[in-house]
Amino acid sequence: MIVNYSNDYDVECQLDTCKTYPVITDHERGEMICGGCGILLVQNMSNSSNENNGYTLESFTKLARTGPATSLAIFDQGLSTIIGSDKDCTGKALPGKTKYEFRRLRMWDQRSKSKNTAKLSKAFTLLHGMKTKLGIPNNVVENAAYIYRKAVDAKLSRGRTMASLISASLYAACREHNIPRTLDDIASAGNTNRKALSRDLRTIIRKLELNLKPHDTALFITKISNNMNLKEKTKRDAFEILKLCEKEEITAGKHPVAQAAASLYISCIMNGGKISQKKFSIESGISDVTIRNIVALINKTLKIF
Repeated sequence: MIVNYSNDYDVECQLDTCKTYPVITDHERGEMICGGCGILLVQNMSNSSNENNGYTLESFTKLARTGPATSLAIFDQGLSTIIGSDKDCTGKALPGKTKYEFRRLRMWDQRSKSKNTAKLSKAFTLLHGMKTKLGIPNNVVENAAYIYRKAVDAKLSRGRTMASLISASLYAACREHNIPRTLDDIASAGNTNRKALSRDLRTIIRKLELNLKPHDTALFITKISNNMNLKEKTKRDAFEILKLCEKEEITAGKHPVAQAAASLYISCIMNGGKISQKKFSIESGISDVTIRNIVALINKTLKIF
């Protein structure tokens, strides 16, 4: 039985055979698991290691023991100057003259920021918005911010829009971490032109000497099948078809998304599904003619039908 606890976690498994086994605590997931049978004993544990339940940067800085972590995805890397409200350490209001001086300090602190800082702030705001739309992990966002900073230092931002350059940096980071996101997905999330995005991506790869590996086709099989709510048997048969295609070396030079859609279409037919190539084309963003040609090539090589 799963139990929700708030603070005290003195629990043990109720089975007699598990009395001698320890209870395993997973702080990342907030769960406690029996070491004998593996049953989940406690979930939704509150993290009491850091009192950081603040909803503003200032309150988070006061409550956290070590302060907020530095991040490349923040325009000043989280090391900004914070000039608080017009109160002293005891909570009393400051005198009028001191309050006027602090207002001038805030004003000049805002005005003294360079243009590059303002540009980075806008770019990383767009980056975090794209992260939310596409569901991209934090480590990929950090890498994308690092690539964008290198592109700005190399003066690649001249003649290019900020949205296209930050989108190209995010796509390059997704390729480095093998995250299944296509150029169309990035262009749609960043509200930029796909042609300009592809052009800026080639420039970044050439100037920064990035070594990007091709996407793993199996990840796109999982993505497309989950979006279309296909059966698990259909997904696994598509993996087997992909392995046979790689063994016969007919996947070289093929678009990974098109190869995944074609493998899923063949697997769907083998399992009695009635989904047209048009639906796979709409879901994958690949033309149905491309999918039809790859299906014909797979059928000719493997002789499935």
